[in-house]
Amino acid sequence: MREDKRMKRKKLTALLLTVAMTASVLVGCGGGDAGGSTETMGSPETEGGGLDETAGTSEGGKEIIDFTMFIAMPGPEINDGNEIQEIIAQKTGVRVKETWLTGQTAAEAVGTIIAGGEYPDFIDGGDGQMALYDADALVAWDDYLDKYPKLKEMYSDEEWDRFRQADGKIYWANIFQNTYGESKATTHNDEAFWIQAKVLAWDNYPEIKTLDQYFDLLERYAEANPAMEDGTEIIPYTILCEDWRYFCIENAGQFLDGYPNDGSVIVNTDTMKIEDYNTSDTTQRYLKKLNEEYNKGIVDHEFATQTYDEYIAKLSTGRVLGMCDQWWDFAYTVNDVFKQQGLDLKGCNYVPLGLTIDEGMDNMWHTYGDTQNTANGVAITTSCKDVDAAFQFLEDCLDQEIHDLRYWGIEGVDYMVDEDGLYYRTEEQRMQCANTEYKASHLCNYSYLPQYLGTSRDGKNAMQPTEQTSEFFASLAQPLVDCFNAYGVTTYVEMVGSVDKETGPWFPMYSYSNNMTTETPGGVAWTKMGEVKHEWLPKVVMSDSFDSAWSDYMTAYSACAPEDFLSEMQAELDRRAGQAQ
Repeated sequence: MREDKRMKRKKLTALLLTVAMTASVLVGCGGGDAGGSTETMGSPETEGGGLDETAGTSEGGKEIIDFTMFIAMPGPEINDGNEIQEIIAQKTGVRVKETWLTGQTAAEAVGTIIAGGEYPDFIDGGDGQMALYDADALVAWDDYLDKYPKLKEMYSDEEWDRFRQADGKIYWANIFQNTYGESKATTHNDEAFWIQAKVLAWDNYPEIKTLDQYFDLLERYAEANPAMEDGTEIIPYTILCEDWRYFCIENAGQFLDGYPNDGSVIVNTDTMKIEDYNTSDTTQRYLKKLNEEYNKGIVDHEFATQTYDEYIAKLSTGRVLGMCDQWWDFAYTVNDVFKQQGLDLKGCNYVPLGLTIDEGMDNMWHTYGDTQNTANGVAITTSCKDVDAAFQFLEDCLDQEIHDLRYWGIEGVDYMVDEDGLYYRTEEQRMQCANTEYKASHLCNYSYLPQYLGTSRDGKNAMQPTEQTSEFFASLAQPLVDCFNAYGVTTYVEMVGSVDKETGPWFPMYSYSNNMTTETPGGVAWTKMGEVKHEWLPKVVMSDSFDSAWSDYMTAYSACAPEDFLSEMQAELDRRAGQAQ
């Protein structure tokens, strides 16, 4: 098996040498200096659209096109000459230079790009997506979708219609939470109160159902274990509230009250009325609890000022016992660090708890089935010089061979295949794929381009390794195995323990509120509400007098005219519910 791996690696090296002999230095599309630095290419202001006509040739003998893409999210840069990126380029004729958000908010970065008037070929503008639409910066998909069957297959006609904008056309597609074939979900990719496996083990795996029980355990563990083995002082609980990520402090109220993540509001399915969880008794109790724990020293006293990078750095040391966050916001970075440093073997991995404010309430932290967020997604800009080639590449991303390269890697190098055709990784390969340098030089997910969860077209394997049941179990560190066994579960999804309920056709309502603009009274209110929450939620938690701080917060909140926002959301709920009848 090892000899086979070495031979495959030699073949790969030979292929890459061939590529290197024919390929030029990667540049950003449209006027970029061929000798320019990575920093220059990575700046949104300099990401012009276009093609590099000297970038080598594909397997079909055509010149490889270099496209650019800006993603309004922080993310991992990959090295020029990345091995799998080059193989994909050889097979598809396209290479994409990704640039990620740094040092700005999404809206600021997108605003800068719009002001410059030159766009990358592909873009996901995040919270700035509507600004791109309003600037006429995006190519409509309507005349192209029928030409690309794999791309069109991502959604039904009804689902595609949900992406239509005010002019009746489609300009982007959100590529997440899209299942092909049978679901193979093992990971709870959503929000939860997370806790290290070792903390649960220390208390003999207790049943933790409520917020009070959760913090009681953190308090007791912290008192008994104030530092890690190396003397590092532990942080029982931290909170991320930088920029748009203040959802880590804001969102919990709806979940604790037994509702799913509609994001901006609660939909009361008994009355079909919009409710504001920001002012609910449950949210008040939740924030009061955080305030109590802050004043006890349980909540990180640096939480209000820490950046996302500082937050991830803290988690990566293993010193943080718990937090409330979305899995995708921390796990893909932190878990790799744990594995590389052996902290996974010490029980530092986080498991999700689906808490409610009181016992006996529905737990809706995990929603079953795909969630279609129409607020943003991958788009092709008007600066793109070959729109057909761009759409063809989106199509190619869904080709099974290319999809396997993106998420599994190279057979014999990144994964193996058993006699039954099932993909798996050796422990050496798992460690390799968790290594930051290896990922930057070798792996190429193209993580904001079209992709699938679920089952491969071979009917056996998962589209992505995180959902391959056998691989999932084999990759678990022993403390996680012990934890799952103690609770009688086999996956993170089972661990969070949500009630299996179908969400309505309106779900999620944040797909509407995220694209609100200040052109309507509801949009104005929504903007002001966000600003007030961002300012006041940390203040309430850190206050010496909770009741006084809560009262001041509610006064500031009421001044935003939230009733205008709620009225607009009610109208949208009525529209969506009516369409489904």
